[in-house]
Amino acid sequence: MILAPRLSFMVAISMETLLECAMAPHDNVAVTELRLSYRYVKAHPWVVMAVNGFLSAYFMEQPSFRVQRHFDELESGMHVWLCEVPATMKMERLLRRLKADIPAFHLTTTPSTTDTCPQYLIDSPDPAA
Repeated sequence: MILAPRLSFMVAISMETLLECAMAPHDNVAVTELRLSYRYVKAHPWVVMAVNGFLSAYFMEQPSFRVQRHFDELESGMHVWLCEVPATMKMERLLRRLKADIPAFHLTTTPSTTDTCPQYLIDSPDPAA
């Protein structure tokens, strides 16, 4: 799924002055899902806030990366982040860095199809956890 580019935004310089900033359009931006399984969140409840903070910090470092939305999927109990990822960015790099900040996990990758976007599921490393 390709999203419309964000071309400009307003920045407050002072209470009286707004500065319009132009951004280069992101030609190939795709939506990707990052998911935390119910089992992993139950074992490590603080990880949801840690991932929120990590993704916010990642945006500060890589402004072309954005989190569109974070929600709880009621049917599965998963936490889901919908992320805008530029074509030049590898999600594996983000996940490698995230791995250093949260407890050990098993990663399951589901490639995109015509109806779905790529999904990265973080789950407990062993079924008994």
